[in-house]
Order: sequence, then C-alpha cells, then structure tokens
Amino acid sequence: MATVLVASNRGPVSYTVRDDGSLDTRRGGGGLVSGLSAVSSEGGLWVCAALGDGDREAVRRGVAEPGVRMLDIDPEVYADAYNGIANSVLWFLHHHLYDIPREPVFDADFRRRWGSYRAYNRAFAEALAEAADPGAAVLVQDYHLALVPGMLRALRPDLRIGHFTHTPWAAPGYLEMLPDDIHRELVEGMLGADERGFHTRAWAAAFLADPLVDDGTRVAAYPLGVDGDELRALAHRPAVDARLADLRAETGGRKTIVRVDRTELSKNIPRGLLAYRELLATRPEWRGRVVHLASAYPSRQDLEVYRAYTASVTELAEAVNEEFGTPDWQPVLLSVQDDFTRSLAAYRLADVALVNPVRDGMNLVAKEIPVVSDEGCALVLSREAGAYEELGEDALTVNPYDVTQTAEALHEALSMPAPERAERTKRLATAATALPPREWFLAQLDAVRQA
Repeated sequence: MATVLVASNRGPVSYTVRDDGSLDTRRGGGGLVSGLSAVSSEGGLWVCAALGDGDREAVRRGVAEPGVRMLDIDPEVYADAYNGIANSVLWFLHHHLYDIPREPVFDADFRRRWGSYRAYNRAFAEALAEAADPGAAVLVQDYHLALVPGMLRALRPDLRIGHFTHTPWAAPGYLEMLPDDIHRELVEGMLGADERGFHTRAWAAAFLADPLVDDGTRVAAYPLGVDGDELRALAHRPAVDARLADLRAETGGRKTIVRVDRTELSKNIPRGLLAYRELLATRPEWRGRVVHLASAYPSRQDLEVYRAYTASVTELAEAVNEEFGTPDWQPVLLSVQDDFTRSLAAYRLADVALVNPVRDGMNLVAKEIPVVSDEGCALVLSREAGAYEELGEDALTVNPYDVTQTAEALHEALSMPAPERAERTKRLATAATALPPREWFLAQLDAVRQA
C-alpha cells in the first residue's frame, strides 16, 4: 500500500530478455522520468504498463524494481489503446493534425478500439485503487490515461486525484469532432480528478472552454522546466566533448542552426527545412557560411503515416543539399539516429536553435539548448509551442506555417550581435530552469493533497 502513487503509460524502467534467458534492466531518462521519480522519495508507487515482451516476462517472473508495478495488459488491447486511440486519435485531436476532408472517421472499428482504450484505463484504475492507502494522493499522467480519474473516483472516492496533460488540449470545436458520447466520456474521465494540470495557461483555458466542463473546475499550469545543473553535467561528459569535436570538424567552423526533434507530425520539420532553403535562396550571403544540424529521431514507426513523414524529411534534406551544396560545404547535416550524445554536442555548438512546432504541449528542447549552449544561442520559436509562454519575450517568434517569416527569423538570428545573443540566452536559461522536474512534481503533489 502507498500514500503517493503515479500512473503513466511508460514507467522508469524497461526489461529485455538476454540470449541466456536472463533479464537486462534499463532505467529511463528525460524530464518526465526525472520529475516523477520524486515519488520514490515520498515512499510511493509508480504504476505503468508492460510495453514489450521483456517487460511482460519480468511481470510473469515477479521481477520488479522497488516502488514500481508493471501491468501486463493483453497485447492486442494495449495496441488498440496506445496506437489505435491515444496516438492516432487523441494525439491528433490535441495537436490539431487531422486532414479534415479525409479524417477522422469514427466508425465501428473506432468504437472497438475505444473499448480497448477504456479497458486499458480500467486496468490502471483498478491497480491504483488496490494499492492506495486511505486518502492517498494519486497523480495520473497524460492523454493515455484520461479516463482513469473518473474510474478511480468511482472505485475510491476517498483518494486525492490529480491528472496532468503533457500535450496541448484541443480547442473545443476541434474536440467536438468526437462522437458525442465519447466526447462526454473523455471529459467526465478528466473531471474525476480533484485538479487538472497543464503546461500552460493556454492549454488549461482550452479545457475550461469545453461546454461540458462546469464553472469552478480546478485547473492549474505547471510549466515543466529542466534541471540546469544535471543537464550541464551531462553535456560536459568526455563522450560529448569528443562528439563536439567531431561536429566542429564536420561544420568547419561555420555558424550552426540546430534542431533536435522526434519525427513527430506536430514538430513541423519539413517547414523548418523549407525555411532554411528559402534563407539560402534569398540570402545568398549565407551560402557556405552556415550549416543546419538537424536531428530527426524516428518516432512511432509502426504507424505508416509516421514512416512516410520520416522519409519526407530525409528526402527534403537531400534536396536542399543537392540544390545548394558544394564540394566543400554540405548545407544540412541530418541525423536520423536516436543519439542523445550527438544532441547534447549540437546543443553546445548551436548559434541558432530552431523550434517551430505547429502545436506542442511544452517542447523541452527550446529550454535545453539555451541552458547548455557554449557561446549562447538565438532561439527561433513557434508561438504554438507551450514554451512560448515563458520564453517568447527573448525568442524570435514565428508563425509555424509561415515559411518566409521563419526564413527571415533565421537570418535575424544568424545576424544577431554576440552581446545581445548572450544576454537573451542568459534570460532564456533562467526561465527554462524556473520549475525543474522534481519541483514540478512536488508542486502538483502539494496542490492535490490540499484540494
């Protein structure tokens, strides 16, 4: 039994089965894991899903990390809930990604998959209800588990329940594309919490604007930041120093525009490449003097639309290199490998950071690069990134759909005097570290306990 519980799709640890049948354990990283791991200091329990065969085998063998409980959910149910609903419906709704003339289509197959999403959420609610002490605090994470608060409230009305959404929240008119009964079930699930947290005031306001949400519903903004000391320590390890030297050699001392993203549809990587191409076309003085270091790590490649998107990014980068490249200058250095060491080295090398999502709950890359950039960087930032609320004053703001404006912002960023760039970077780093992961978690925990 636990007095503090966290629930999320992905947990802090994963398992793989070695050739000899033994289990290999790997601990996760990133801001969310760092923040939610504070539950262990509270003597709590982290409930998560078994994501692969190794995780399921660990559950069957009774292997578990202290303070972590994995749920072995039927693989077909999990696939329907995770890929069929969470990533193919709710993600698209909250990020406004649908190609409206053709999508979405809510038919019998959708309702079958929604049934799996409901069953997946119920498995979490039942596990939390079973493990929670009387009056315990439960912090439920993200759109994967939007129904859990309502289900858990019905099972355990004594609990203090919070829900945090890491994505944007869809505008009311957009969310209302859902079938009426499903829309109501989704919102009622969220309303089961005592408090709902979002990264920004804008996303909280979007939730409150839903006609199914009552006046007086408690919401709050908790803008997740980065742990500056930890991030800088990671960025100055010998392995990163070595990769930085390699990148300096590859770029030949030229100015750098850096972006680091998953190949996720909302990240807007193609328009960023188009803006860079327009910069080179309209500002020929930058030809041969700048390199675009683009890291585009494959994401959700089990979905065809994501595979096609990843391929389009590679093709566009190759087209820019073919159009403008010379024997001694490659305009775009694209990496499609998940390489955190390279990303940190690129952060340190960045003269300009390009973060231009069409819609993003927060975007920690916008916060991370100013914290570790060696010489200071100018940030070109989409007004649709959650980070804009905190960083917009010291960034060069762009409409993510406006390629020409983004090209002009890149020119302005590359031309920014070093003293101004350094001052902006200092202020950006201060804002980026205002609410690091541990404090972000504890602030929510305190609020839920007092609700």
